[in-house]
Amino acid sequence: MKMSKRYAESKKLVDKTKEYEIKEALEIIEKMPKPKFDETVELHVKLGVDAKHADQQVRGTVVLPNGTGKTQKVLVFAKGPKAEEAQKAGADFVGAEELIPKIQNDNWFDYDVVVATPDMMGVVGRLGKVLGPKGLMPNPKSGTVTMDVTKAISEIKSGKVEYRLDKNNIIHLGFGKVSFGSDKLAENYKTIMNAIIKAKPLAAKGQYIKSVAITTTMGPSLFIDQK
Repeated sequence: MKMSKRYAESKKLVDKTKEYEIKEALEIIEKMPKPKFDETVELHVKLGVDAKHADQQVRGTVVLPNGTGKTQKVLVFAKGPKAEEAQKAGADFVGAEELIPKIQNDNWFDYDVVVATPDMMGVVGRLGKVLGPKGLMPNPKSGTVTMDVTKAISEIKSGKVEYRLDKNNIIHLGFGKVSFGSDKLAENYKTIMNAIIKAKPLAAKGQYIKSVAITTTMGPSLFIDQK
């Protein structure tokens, strides 16, 4: 595949043999030629664990101090007073059983996060095969199965992100926009890395963090020094 001129120019700024300090890497990203949109800055962390084992799973949530730069749309499954509370708290969509055919049959996915009260999980469970593969299934560990819908919505809207291993033992996560600048992005990066380090499973042996790279949506990767 032919490399775009912009990507080629960006690549010239990166030394592939070097591991950068996070601030230096973000300053290089700031110098790269920009596309016509505000790119997301992504983090890719390879861990020395085996995701096939339940006791080596790494998963959690963290609220980024400077947000993600993306407005998250929240769907809440709730009834009665909790549905009213969710609406007042700023949920984009609130409903119950009536949403099932819309999601199952009409492929409705106009939301980024799904929150549910515990009593609604019987209903939401029927959507497991649809929401699960998209990473949208509510989960108590990520704080999206809760009676405190106000807190859940507030955290999501203010920059709460979930991190979790993929099948290759890598965590992929967007942690802000290029327009944030290196200081705010470095703050977000440190917040996430501290959370991932604290989440180290007791069963993990040997080197926990194997490699860390950051990249923009359409840019080359820069490897980060973890010493």
